[in-house]
Amino acid sequence: MCNNIDKHIPKVGIITEIFEETSDVKTFRVVDEKGNKAFDHMPGQCAMLSIPGVGEAMFSISSSPTNTKFMDFSIKRVGVLTEYLHKLEPGDQITIRGPYGNAFPVDTALKGQNILFVGGGIALAPLRSVIKYVFDKRADYGYVDILYGARTADALVYRKEIEKSWVNVPNTNVYLTIDQPDDTWDGHIGYVPDYFKKIGFSTDKMVVVCGPPIMIKFVLAILLDMGFKKEQIYTTLELRMKCGIGKCGRCNIGPKYVCIDGPVFRVDELDHIPDEF
Repeated sequence: MCNNIDKHIPKVGIITEIFEETSDVKTFRVVDEKGNKAFDHMPGQCAMLSIPGVGEAMFSISSSPTNTKFMDFSIKRVGVLTEYLHKLEPGDQITIRGPYGNAFPVDTALKGQNILFVGGGIALAPLRSVIKYVFDKRADYGYVDILYGARTADALVYRKEIEKSWVNVPNTNVYLTIDQPDDTWDGHIGYVPDYFKKIGFSTDKMVVVCGPPIMIKFVLAILLDMGFKKEQIYTTLELRMKCGIGKCGRCNIGPKYVCIDGPVFRVDELDHIPDEF
């Protein structure tokens, strides 16, 4: 890991490959000027990407730490900076610094456990890092269930990777659902919380949840109603991170600063913060 000084100093990042995941999501593969991974990270941590003169923002690192050659960032086009990023091509440069925030406890609380991943939309990006870490160290974990949903079939991020790779990993079940069907979709139709209740998962597992706030709210309520304990559930609030160092105050919720205390939280740690998250 880099030290605290190094992670605040921008490095030149070179985009080597770009993968079009959906109509508004692209995955950018980035290395440093020497062709190496810019810095080490753990699943759930973020990096600050910047285009000088355009802007900067915090993004989840969507590749696993087990990959030592590059980092992936899956970015949805939603504003000025992301619009600019989506116009870049392989060989173009950005700046990158990090890692920021804490990580999912893959080597402690999650290790040796059955794990249920629940994701919605672009929020599968931070989960991908954890999922691929678990897959690369498969013998260290129990059964894995992945429940992922999006508004439409075309909005399912990593769909090719899921259908060609994830579904074939031993002791792994993948459940996909979409809100709005079309003629090409023959899978489940419905919201993630509704599908969650229909499947009826057992409580002998740890849970990692990431998605739109309203999805997280309903999924957490269902989990607790099913008998899961808050100590079994982790989520990430990385969308609230701005400066990454606790100075701007924009990620403050109650007594917590997401960039310092998070972005990964065990759900019982959120008991004393406002419901706005």
